[in-house]
Amino acid sequence: MTRIFCVLLNFVVIFNLTGQNKPNPVIKVKYPKTKTVNQVDDYFGTKVSDPYRWLEDDKAPEVAQWVDEENAVTASYFSNIPFRSKIVSRYQELFNYVKLSTPIKIGKYFIFSKNEGLQNQPVVYIQEGEKGEPQVLLDPNTMSKEGTEYITLMEHSKNKRYLAFTKFAAGSDWSEIRVIDLETKQQLPDVIKWVKFSNASWQGNGFYYSRFPEPKGGGELSDANKYHSIYYHKLGTLQSEDKKIFGNDDAPLMTHFCSVTEDERYLAVYAATGTDGFETYFKDLRDPNSKFEKLFSGFDNKSTIVDNNDDFFLVHTNIDAPNYKLIQIDPKFPDKKGWATIIPQSKTDVLESVTTGGGKLFAQYLKNSTNKIIFYDRQGYSPTEIKLPELGTVSGMSGGKDDEDIYYTFSSFLYPPTIFKFNIPSGKAEPYFQTEFKFNPKDYVSKQVFYQGKDGKKISMFLVHKKGLKSDGQNPCYLYGYGGFNISMVPQYSPSRLLLIENGAVFAMPNIRGGGEYGEDWHKAGMMDKKQTVFNDFIAAAEYLINRKYTSAEKLGIAGGSNGGLLVGACMTQRPDLFAVALPAVGVMDMLRFHKFTIGWAWVPEYGSSEKPEQFAYLYKYSPYHNLKKGTAYPATLVTTGDHDDRVVPAHSFKFAAQLQAFQKGNKPVLIRIEKSAGHGAGKPTTKIIEEQADILSFFLYNTNAVIKY
Repeated sequence: MTRIFCVLLNFVVIFNLTGQNKPNPVIKVKYPKTKTVNQVDDYFGTKVSDPYRWLEDDKAPEVAQWVDEENAVTASYFSNIPFRSKIVSRYQELFNYVKLSTPIKIGKYFIFSKNEGLQNQPVVYIQEGEKGEPQVLLDPNTMSKEGTEYITLMEHSKNKRYLAFTKFAAGSDWSEIRVIDLETKQQLPDVIKWVKFSNASWQGNGFYYSRFPEPKGGGELSDANKYHSIYYHKLGTLQSEDKKIFGNDDAPLMTHFCSVTEDERYLAVYAATGTDGFETYFKDLRDPNSKFEKLFSGFDNKSTIVDNNDDFFLVHTNIDAPNYKLIQIDPKFPDKKGWATIIPQSKTDVLESVTTGGGKLFAQYLKNSTNKIIFYDRQGYSPTEIKLPELGTVSGMSGGKDDEDIYYTFSSFLYPPTIFKFNIPSGKAEPYFQTEFKFNPKDYVSKQVFYQGKDGKKISMFLVHKKGLKSDGQNPCYLYGYGGFNISMVPQYSPSRLLLIENGAVFAMPNIRGGGEYGEDWHKAGMMDKKQTVFNDFIAAAEYLINRKYTSAEKLGIAGGSNGGLLVGACMTQRPDLFAVALPAVGVMDMLRFHKFTIGWAWVPEYGSSEKPEQFAYLYKYSPYHNLKKGTAYPATLVTTGDHDDRVVPAHSFKFAAQLQAFQKGNKPVLIRIEKSAGHGAGKPTTKIIEEQADILSFFLYNTNAVIKY
């Protein structure tokens, strides 16, 4: 965000010379004039006003002008926070550590990405063997001056010669697939455009991938994405020659994904009407004339082909197993009666995923929102648990069928990301890569507590804070949540959280319903007409923290992004008295129109649709934008979004912020920070991360009157 300092025009600072522990001086804000329009929609007899509809047009010059005016106000506000520069400096220190990805072994090569600390984007390296000399393979920092282009690695060809990668720009979900030759270290001329939500699944001299048609008329950042289909690309040919393999022209609002089994024998295809549940198909690639056959019907369950044992599929499924299980199926006789259970459902733990490596099955479980790893033989026998350093999270597990060593990354709130190498024959794990940090975790404590939801349900919550914290209600508290889409909130290392707790704040993260922490039943308890349960769980977490005197309503801030931004928006409109600060990021704020933009239609199975009367009723009841009330004292609010966010389009944040500014009672600020050339969050360059986090942290600490230690 360009910083424009216009203090005299937009602010009056009211000084209060009463000491460090007294309320900070109030920074009064003069908001830009935001026009309203007479837009009223009729939903089944209910008239709904939408005065800021004009802010949905991302191509309109007047919207661009509004963005610049709001950014100027926000930048000037932060120029008046006296300790912001110190927050920037300390955050840079905490963020400046070597970040290494779990290595991928491709034949004789090891491939990994590395950020030396403050590089805008991680660089991809290649080396021969585990201890070879690293060479730069791909450096996205050379692709754009601002560091806004980034890459993610995809699959490699079965002959271990080629590696596909995805190139993104400015935070958009749109990407290009490209290919690099690992022998020559040169990129091939092949370029696949208009790709979203895809991998590259190799078979023969090419790969399968998913894409949308090329958008028309400049609406690529806001128009609904339709006709997602699977294609096959042969190396050395033009994209226009790619053959469409699978799609459904009669149902444009569907997504299609695919994967090839490791032996290249089968192509698996998944067809989804949204983000919850999908049908599963397969095709025998040995027979060029074979047709796709349906393995699982309907969109109420999730069944993924992990691999095959010769003629049989290994399938990770939640059919009759809300905590998931691994089964073996004969594709010629897919009836339930013929299923064999390889890894049964656990009564208490969630089988998150199963990966293959070294001829074994590695099962990753969630136990009270922390990971445990158990590996089995290919028939599900001889379970052996890998000992992890403490309660925490495993990510990036990699290893092929013929490998003896498996690599994974482990981290927790106070345990920095560490890569481990696990040797299968010996059953021993040892650190492969550790980095140094400018932070002493021994001064802090992380723990898990349990509290009661509004309906009496027991809910877990993680707390991280200084040792010896006083329970006197005077501690700032940063309450973070998500609660949706079967996504689990797990312990992870975060420099921004470290900065909070070293300045006396409590970091709290509850595992509210709607997430996947306790299986599919936990997820479904926060979907559709039960979404209010998610907000109730979050509000109950806030009340627990206040009642136990970890904090108070004058010191409590709430934060969340995307679906978590919706969570913050709904809770602050329902209980504005309970929070001092609200930080909704890239949130879904208009629950009546979300399905009309980009990929928003895919969330209908999670939320419902305003086009159905019974679903409109509950969506309208909690939609943050529609439930703001004029003359209400809302928390100090900082809304954040990106102008290239084509997942949750920024119009959600624009409309919510404009309405909130118009309705706010009192002098608590309502700001919106719109990052230029940034999207939903992925791939954001380090320079932008530091500036954005410094603003968010400064806003929270200033408006909770924290005592800054620097």
